[in-house]
Amino acid sequence: MSSGTDKIISSIMSEAKEKADSIIQDAQVEVNQINDKATKDAESEKNKILDNGKKQSDMRYQQIISEAKMNARRAELEAKEEVIDLAFEKATEELTEKASSDDKQYVDSLLGMIKEAACEMGGGDLIVQMKEEDIAKVQGKISSVAADIASATGISTTLAMGDSINTIGGAILKTQSGDIEINNTIEARLDRFKKVLRSEVANVLFN
Repeated sequence: MSSGTDKIISSIMSEAKEKADSIIQDAQVEVNQINDKATKDAESEKNKILDNGKKQSDMRYQQIISEAKMNARRAELEAKEEVIDLAFEKATEELTEKASSDDKQYVDSLLGMIKEAACEMGGGDLIVQMKEEDIAKVQGKISSVAADIASATGISTTLAMGDSINTIGGAILKTQSGDIEINNTIEARLDRFKKVLRSEVANVLFN
């Protein structure tokens, strides 16, 4: 190979190397730019994920706290309801025991329940239903109660004993026709006033 040819080849190789170096440098710059952008994008995405994660964790935290408060409130209310129910059960037991005895206070209350119902009905000829054991307790006093009712209502009143009923105590009063009836038994009174009694018991127990 002639020296002239060597020079041409050497010149071509030199130019090619310079061009290759330039291309490599440009490529490296582009690669660095791509890497920088990728790093920034990745960092930004990571921050978004972390930010979203924090928001989600905060939301979940608040949700857990809210649920815990609701559960605690529910448990508190259930506990109070249970105590109130136990108080009613105890009261029913005591009333049952008192109504099963010859306790003067109960007899007076029984006569008062008869009078209260009869006056609410406006007096007249009425039928009184009680448990078998209570009939004997009031038998000698029923005419006096009828007189008190007549005086209170201004209507002539009679109280006749009807069939005995199954009850803790108290009485059911009816008109002779049966069209009007007032249930003034202990159970019925407890049911009627349960809301008020429950509120009063709650105030005594929890205030």
